Amino acid sequence: MLTVSSIDRRRFLRDTITVAGFSFAAAAIPTQLLAQTAARRFAPVKVSRDRVIREVVGLRPFRPEGYLVDAERAGAKLLVHNYGHGGAGITLSWGTAVQAVDLVRDFSVASTPRRTSRPTRFAVIGCGVNGLSTAIMIQRRYAEIGGTVTIYAKDLPPDTTSNIAGGFWSPTSVYDGDAASTRFLEQFRTAARISNRAFQLLVGADYGVRWFDTFDLGRSEASLQYQLPGGNDLYPQLTVHRDPEHYFGFPFVRQYSTMIIEPQVYLRSLLRDFHNAGGRIVVKEFRNREEVLMLPDQVIFNCSGLGARALFDDKKLTPVRGQLEILLPQPEVDYCYLGGGYMFPRSDGIVLGGTFDHDNWSLDVNREQANYILNSHMEIMRAMQPRA
Repeated sequence: MLTVSSIDRRRFLRDTITVAGFSFAAAAIPTQLLAQTAARRFAPVKVSRDRVIREVVGLRPFRPEGYLVDAERAGAKLLVHNYGHGGAGITLSWGTAVQAVDLVRDFSVASTPRRTSRPTRFAVIGCGVNGLSTAIMIQRRYAEIGGTVTIYAKDLPPDTTSNIAGGFWSPTSVYDGDAASTRFLEQFRTAARISNRAFQLLVGADYGVRWFDTFDLGRSEASLQYQLPGGNDLYPQLTVHRDPEHYFGFPFVRQYSTMIIEPQVYLRSLLRDFHNAGGRIVVKEFRNREEVLMLPDQVIFNCSGLGARALFDDKKLTPVRGQLEILLPQPEVDYCYLGGGYMFPRSDGIVLGGTFDHDNWSLDVNREQANYILNSHMEIMRAMQPRA
């Protein structure tokens, strides 16, 4: 069995990770419940309307049953779906890319009337984080046999939905607990672990990935009991604080470490990696499934996100609208919090958000929501006590 410490960085970059049989050894990260530690100093976030530099609205592609990673034969081609990640498109991207590319393993194409061979021509529909991650994973897996990858997309970074994501590593709002199957939940947990490890190997300025102390703010004892998304073992240094005077005025606070991914930096780096490995991009919009299947490539990956609803008639796929208020950057803010909303510090601004509007297709800024977001974070800042 592989353990976290035995996974070699170079092996991951060459993509020898597979989903079948992949598991992490039980993480030996101690949960320090009720730990009494010295109070941490927090630089206050300066929340005010005149510090808002932009307001953005995005639509998360949500399926109650969870994201879809599946393959189907379409004549002589293989069509692989990888979409519907809800609020965890960036978070799960490497995990579901591995799961999607693994589905090609047993597919072969006719090279002569009597012989078959592995496919060498691949298409990816979509150039958001899941399209790029999948395309790079294909390159790693098939480069040695001359595999080529072409991305077809209507929108390219910096104009994709992925570019306006918060970028907080946590696989949230991915599925409806009443609709997700046991099989999907196992697939989800595996993807979360693969992806978590992958992002750890990308930490640094080049990819815009950083570790942050995160504080989960709760009003009741029950807030301490639920598992963090994907499992507590994915969040090092998990500690509980019962000290409202020093922790945002909340009586129950869970502190842990997780990663922030800056979408603008990260997607730009993925594009660079894809091009450097010989990838090609074609700007193209498809109107229906038939147009997709007319592509000359042997294997086609559908990473079209919310576009898959119309393109592949997936009526289970619906939008979950999210709105963000971005404040002027504050380099001194070195923590995140979640509680009635969320705050993530990035180099391009302080991200305030936390709205989840199901079946709402509007991309217009909602002024009431904007005021609610700002007022909620102002209250949290007012509750912070001066530090000695």
